[in-house]
Amino acid sequence: MTPNGRILVIDDEESTREYLSMMLGREGYDVEASGNGKKALKLNAREGFDVVVTDIQMPGMTGIEILSAIRDSDPTVPVVIVTGHSSQESAIEALNLGAFYYLLKPVSNEELKQVVRTALELRRLKGENNELERALHSSEERKMVGESKEIRSVFDLIDRVAKTSSTVLLYGESGTGKELVARAIHARSARSDKRFVSINCGALPETLLESELFGHVKGSFTGAVRDKRGLFVVAEGGTFFLDEVSETSTAIQVKLLRVLQEREVVPVGGTKPMKVNVRVIAATNADLDSHIREGKFRADLYYRLNVIPITIPPLRERREDIPRLVEHFLDRLSGGAKTVSDKAVDILKSYEWPGNVRELENIIERAVILADGHEITSESLNISIFPERLRKRATGGTASGGLGVTGITLEELERRYLLQTLVETGWKKKAAAEILGINPSTLYRKLQRYGMEADGED
Repeated sequence: MTPNGRILVIDDEESTREYLSMMLGREGYDVEASGNGKKALKLNAREGFDVVVTDIQMPGMTGIEILSAIRDSDPTVPVVIVTGHSSQESAIEALNLGAFYYLLKPVSNEELKQVVRTALELRRLKGENNELERALHSSEERKMVGESKEIRSVFDLIDRVAKTSSTVLLYGESGTGKELVARAIHARSARSDKRFVSINCGALPETLLESELFGHVKGSFTGAVRDKRGLFVVAEGGTFFLDEVSETSTAIQVKLLRVLQEREVVPVGGTKPMKVNVRVIAATNADLDSHIREGKFRADLYYRLNVIPITIPPLRERREDIPRLVEHFLDRLSGGAKTVSDKAVDILKSYEWPGNVRELENIIERAVILADGHEITSESLNISIFPERLRKRATGGTASGGLGVTGITLEELERRYLLQTLVETGWKKKAAAEILGINPSTLYRKLQRYGMEADGED
């Protein structure tokens, strides 16, 4: 997907096409428009769009037929139906066939914007889940790597915990591999033949997160035209991974507590509880003790989640694993076509890695693409696309010329790293998030926490 998303608008009325295209374009989306269903499908097949917004009553090819064709070619693409009052019945039929949402003409600007934002977010989440599913079935590609004492203790805990159905709470900074640990536990458990379902609790607004987790019943809110199963039900018999659980609201926390205590869920708008058999693994990079003291996180939920705590060490605390990780990423990214010099490895070992293993993987991917010849050398790391602190090491600089980490807290280190990355990208937040290896939503929350909400490109 492009940074802001690519939208295809289909409507036989030129004025409507132009209006919707202009409105969505102002939101930063890359918008294409077509007045002909068959041509629109060819355009989508050729270019691939993240969301399709289509009228339902059109000559030649109806919105229902367009929906059906898109669902056949790529069911992950959300299709939003726009309809007049006279064709509401057809719109409901479209929803039953898999349309993401339907809107009545005249279309409300704010409602359309919200629907498109939500559709893009869900498409991104589905894409992440698909990637993780592929990773699970290619364990050699995404396995955890390391022989340090710190990571071996994590491996040992994984093996011990996998034999049980106990709830696990994973602690670790962003990029340390919490999802990989959760998947490793699932793969070694008696539930491995069932589904592994994951969700980032900080990536969705509260109302949407509640519906995704617990499901909803028809008529429970505007647009709920059919019953929807929640992810706890989808994960029946398997494992459900709740990432960034600290980002949930207190209302969501109450319902999560019920799941853990009673092993049942109640859909939004429903009254009848549904029994579920799911192993819960949660993860956080936050200090939950301080969240509890500040009233942001329920103590009773914390104790239910914290049955078996596992702390995943940051990369700077297991530097001896860096050479093996580098070789692992090189092999996966270049198929063994690239090697790395001893001096370059030493430079990588001396770096602080505030983005942890995820940042290392990103750096190696850049080096594979940009390095001249077959070997990644220290000179290969002295390119503006790499972090300044890494470049200084490549040219013989010292840490004092970079962040200046001696005697400061980890929180201050993170704040400085965020600031320097933003400065290097000209405060382009999406670019900064990509370099940092985190979601843009996570970056925005960190900026708010550190009072660094300066204007810049979203």
